[in-house]
Amino acid sequence: QVQLVESGGGLVQAGGSLRLSCVASGSMFSINNMGWFRQAPGKQRELVALFSSGGTTNYGDSVKGRFTISRDNAKNTVFLQMNSLEPEDTAVYYCYARRRTYDYWGQGTQVTVSS
Repeated sequence: QVQLVESGGGLVQAGGSLRLSCVASGSMFSINNMGWFRQAPGKQRELVALFSSGGTTNYGDSVKGRFTISRDNAKNTVFLQMNSLEPEDTAVYYCYARRRTYDYWGQGTQVTVSS
């Protein structure tokens, strides 16, 4: 089992910045992928940023150049730095981890960007 706890969401004006954090605990070995997804009202959950098992980092097209994923392995923490936020970035942001064949999700943190 892997537990994921997000923090850092909130309300921000367009053009502003936020930093999300996700602390992982539990069975940390054999985690293949870890990162962030988001889901806006009435839309499907979509990739934001992801560390993959092959050592690559993937970003959703709509956030490239504005968002940066990073991690602190010693603290089992993944961060998402979000700059130049737009109203279209408004969503619930979920931390994600894949361990072997199982997917784990955090409870989500709301990000609201006002115009």
